[in-house]
Amino acid sequence: MTVPVPQSATEIAPAPSLTQKTNSGIVPILIILALWGAIYVAGMFSPPLLDDADSVHAEAAREMLLSHDWVTLHINNGIRYLEKAPLMYWSVASSYALFGVSDWSTRLPLIIGVLLLLYVTYALGRRSYGERGGFYSALVLGTSLGPYLFTRFLIPEVLVALWLGLTFLLFLRSLQEDLPSLLTCWGLAATCALNVLTKGLIGLVFPAGVILLYLLFTQNLRRLLRLRLLSSTCVFLAIAAPWHIFAAIRNPSQGHVRGFLWFYFVNEHFLRYLNKRVPRDYDTVPLIVYWTLVLVWIVPWFVFLPQAVKNVAMRRREPGPGLRQQPNPGLLFLLWALVILVFFSFSTRQEYYTIPALPGLALLIGGWLQREEEVKAADSDRRSGQISSLILFVIGTLAFVTGVIFLLLSQVPVRGTDLADLLSKNPQDYALSFGHFFDLTPQAIGAFHGPLLVFSLALLLGTGLNWILRRRSNPASGNLGLAVMMIVLLACVHSAFVTFSPILSSKQLADSLKKTYRSGDLVIVDGLYENASTLNFYTGIPLRSLHAPAGNLWFGSKFPDAPPIFEGESSFRALWESEKRVFLWTDQAEPKALAAEKSYLVAHSGGKSILTNRPVDR
Repeated sequence: MTVPVPQSATEIAPAPSLTQKTNSGIVPILIILALWGAIYVAGMFSPPLLDDADSVHAEAAREMLLSHDWVTLHINNGIRYLEKAPLMYWSVASSYALFGVSDWSTRLPLIIGVLLLLYVTYALGRRSYGERGGFYSALVLGTSLGPYLFTRFLIPEVLVALWLGLTFLLFLRSLQEDLPSLLTCWGLAATCALNVLTKGLIGLVFPAGVILLYLLFTQNLRRLLRLRLLSSTCVFLAIAAPWHIFAAIRNPSQGHVRGFLWFYFVNEHFLRYLNKRVPRDYDTVPLIVYWTLVLVWIVPWFVFLPQAVKNVAMRRREPGPGLRQQPNPGLLFLLWALVILVFFSFSTRQEYYTIPALPGLALLIGGWLQREEEVKAADSDRRSGQISSLILFVIGTLAFVTGVIFLLLSQVPVRGTDLADLLSKNPQDYALSFGHFFDLTPQAIGAFHGPLLVFSLALLLGTGLNWILRRRSNPASGNLGLAVMMIVLLACVHSAFVTFSPILSSKQLADSLKKTYRSGDLVIVDGLYENASTLNFYTGIPLRSLHAPAGNLWFGSKFPDAPPIFEGESSFRALWESEKRVFLWTDQAEPKALAAEKSYLVAHSGGKSILTNRPVDR
């Protein structure tokens, strides 16, 4: 993409010097804090944790605290879980140590990570564009749909974005120093190392790729030699290497079982990227859907992205005094997003893989929103802002009409109706993060009447008000109107999420199981462990799996110290017919494993049941 260097006063100006002092107002900082509290803190306490990744990761942190083993992750009461980097689990375990084990203390580290990311985004925007540009960048990111959705369960993508933001903040600073200071260079190394401890090798690949491409494009590759590479490498290794070394020592190859180094680096990094990971218990999003979802995750601000990208100054090089270089932050932010998006385009793709790219897009949009506000009313940027707001209003109107149609076609279910009875089942889609979305039917939508009505009205009014305000040459008020609209929309999303949570969580079944379970009883999952992992998290009871070896427990179960956790049909039948009390979690109305066996219902919720082979004492 080639865009000419701006010539007129109305086009984007070079970024202000990073050493230039500007007045730092407390108001933007307080607004960002209030925004974070209204959106993220308000949704921290509900719903209960979800089955699969959410409670599996929380269980790993809980067992870390109980076992005092901060090197090797374990799940299901002691089975090794070697596929993840540890930093997020360290933070959650620390939260448990300070506040106890709960739903909100599980989510607290990610929620704090969001706040820090918003302030880093504000700092990047302020240094690059000015006070308003920084505020708008944080506003865009804080009210976008994607970051909110993917902090509803425990995955580290928002922390990856945080470390990337800090890395690029330090990199921009280094560009304006003749010889970057030790603090700047070592800070770059430290943030990359922390990112590696958060998400693995991409924590180094992404920042290194962005920085190299930026310096290559600006014809300044020699700048790398001034980043104190030797001492910076030592800092990086001092932070990132110890955990990897200890994990390899404590989890070596044992007989036919390969150790940590193969599983973590070969299987979980290279083979996963090539879509050859073992076991293959995941799916991939089609490429066109993957790129389309990038726009969905920055709703409603995506309508301003084309002009924001168009106005990135693609100058090759603009030196500053001495050996410094005038930075081109727009180019850096664009590369930030593109490197991540293109990288995963050639790999297995999940919906949330794009989240670390969103701050780069938010910064581009935030810089353009400041520009739109500062130019004259007759300027082309004002006109393009009005066109974009009209497009957004049309989308909002169509969404409102669609919502009203759904409201008219559906009915509020009778009190006490299990939502699962109104859904269809599409298990072939459940390997995707939002696979259960395809289960919705017109009858099921009736359970969401309240949130859907408010959502539809807020979308219509918010996009309409934004269009009117921009037509009246008041884009600043239009932006704040969109932000308020998103607070309401995300509150509706949270309300719907709570309503839908019994489908995604076995918490209610776990509560019933605790009342009935006695020491020595067995709990077996009709399927993979992760399908019912909230049972393990909320009760502390180890689970067995009626399934061929696969899933999260597959590799850890191969170690000699792992208890037998996979049951076949014959071994399960023998246990069910024995004198031992056995509980079976199942999401099947008529479990095949119990086709000829007598069973007793313990609890039923969200389309899932717990059955037992012995009469239940009521």
